[in-house]
Amino acid sequence: MQGADTAWILTSTALVLFMTLPGLALFYAGLVRSQNVLSVLMNCFAIAATVSILWFAVGYSIAFGDGNAWWGGLGKSFLSGVDIDSVSGTIPETLFFMFQMTFAIITPALIVGAYPERIHFSFVIAFSLVWVLIVYAPVVHWVWGGGFLAEMGLLDFAGGVVVHVTAGVSALVLAMMLGPRRGFPGEVQPPHSPGLTMIGAAMLWVGWFGFNAGSALAADAAAGMAMTVTHIAAASGAIAWSVMELIRYRKASLIGAVTGMVAGLATITPASGSVGPVGGLVLGLAGGVVCYMVTQLIKQRFKIDDSLDVFAVHGVGGMLGTMLTAVFVSVVLGGNGLAEGMTIGSQLGVQALGIIIVAVWSGVLTAIIVMVLKMFLTFRVDEETEVQGLDLALHGERGYHNM
Repeated sequence: MQGADTAWILTSTALVLFMTLPGLALFYAGLVRSQNVLSVLMNCFAIAATVSILWFAVGYSIAFGDGNAWWGGLGKSFLSGVDIDSVSGTIPETLFFMFQMTFAIITPALIVGAYPERIHFSFVIAFSLVWVLIVYAPVVHWVWGGGFLAEMGLLDFAGGVVVHVTAGVSALVLAMMLGPRRGFPGEVQPPHSPGLTMIGAAMLWVGWFGFNAGSALAADAAAGMAMTVTHIAAASGAIAWSVMELIRYRKASLIGAVTGMVAGLATITPASGSVGPVGGLVLGLAGGVVCYMVTQLIKQRFKIDDSLDVFAVHGVGGMLGTMLTAVFVSVVLGGNGLAEGMTIGSQLGVQALGIIIVAVWSGVLTAIIVMVLKMFLTFRVDEETEVQGLDLALHGERGYHNM
């Protein structure tokens, strides 16, 4: 056990939890109508609480247990066999458990952005728990728990596939099955508080240092480089999105700038432990431009109400970053270098195959989960509740009171 490594991962764990509570919660809350702000906050908070217990009970074991290439098993359920002296690498295993728990919390919380203002609270919680259990935890095992995708040589340092592809694809499927908000796309009201969204986005930016640099699981040079490229990608993603808006609308919006920042961060996530500063710059710029274009495509061309652009920003950003990792990992471009026997072409093949497998797994199982849960729980609120707002109808509270 190393004191410096332990101290850094303790800090990183707090930073990643900070990304969800309050970062992501505020980011999403500012983007909805004022009568739904508490609903979004409650969704994020409740997911954090319930997923924490699920991860303790069985999630961690499925992801990191000593199973096989597909399944970690239940041997570590309720942290069986893990005590104060247990070590994972150079840190306490209890700390590794907590660090990975924060990832398990934020991933289903990302999906909240696909369905606000029209989904029932009980369905959100049930879906999130089942989804973590049968979609997220197995994928974690495949990539980070020594599973078959790790054996193939998939490069995913901090969650481009594990977090962003799973959440992004599942969000798209769920949004399609739920249907659009009333008046979508032309009559949907604009975000009620861009300032609140910016505050949440700023917290995400800071927290992402724990997300990416913490994934080095050590206080070392890899963590330093991961932090550097993360910051460069966030800044360049914000700039790229703003430039796209300036070209199209001749105005750069605050919402656009912070969304571009998140797109840059999602894109650098899988590559953050493999590429150098130039790679961080290019991936951030690419994320800002490509995710902006897909956002327009999803809502305007395909008329899918992925309300807060989870697929376009996180799903597409994660896929793009995962593919570009195979290029910018090259030593010539400032990266760490490819594994022995691998070429850029062969690595691209591995990255693409990993994306396809995880995307299909996430999409198909999400559809099945929704179809089954709909038989027992209310999926979508009625029209009266949607008009009134979910805050008062489902939670008995208002986010704002007229003075």
